[in-house]
Parts: sequence; structure tokens; C-alpha cells
Amino acid sequence: MPIAKKQMPTSAPFSAADIAAAKAASPASVSSRAKTDWGQGTVTTGGGVAATVAQLRRTRGPNKRPIKEQVAIRLDQEVLGALRASGPGWQTRVNTALKEWLAEQPAKPKARGQRAV
Repeated sequence: MPIAKKQMPTSAPFSAADIAAAKAASPASVSSRAKTDWGQGTVTTGGGVAATVAQLRRTRGPNKRPIKEQVAIRLDQEVLGALRASGPGWQTRVNTALKEWLAEQPAKPKARGQRAV
């Protein structure tokens, strides 16, 4: 299988000084009402719209709701197959079902040496 060649930028990358100068520059042809705020601008290596979109999608932002913990559990193949076949969002539905099950269970005293849930 041939290995895809890494796409090279179509132009030389901008230096920090070039970026600062571009942000500070104000085109004379733009009216004062329609000025663009380049403070949130992103510099890419070029290569066309598709390459720019792909490059921007590569990075992942901060986790906005870090309230869940990733765990690994073992499930029967038929159980996992049925869950995945139910479509997107199956993990959220499993989480909701487990919460409902926990709410129905009577409160039990915590045994010595167990972690709090």
C-alpha cells in the first residue's frame, strides 16, 4: 500500500513578527464600522480550503464538561452489539439507564474498604 505524501505548505509559514504586524495593520479601505477583529484569527499553512479545514479540525479544544470519567468494562458481545445498533448516543443512554437503576436501589451502608461512588 503506497504511503500518502505529506502535503507541503503552499507558502512559507509566517513569523511571529509577520503575524503581529498583520494584526496591528488596519486597511484604509475598510470603514470604521466594519473593521474585523483579528484577535481570534488562526494562521494556517495554506493548501486550499479543504486543507485549512482539515488542519483546524485536528486539534481538540478543552473539555467543557469534565464531569465524567473514562472507564473500561467488559460486556457480552450481544449486549454491546445491541447497544451500538441502537444508534448514536448509545453510551449516553447506557449512562442514563444506570443512573435510573441506581436511583431504584435501596441505600446500603458502605462496606469497609470500598470507594465512595
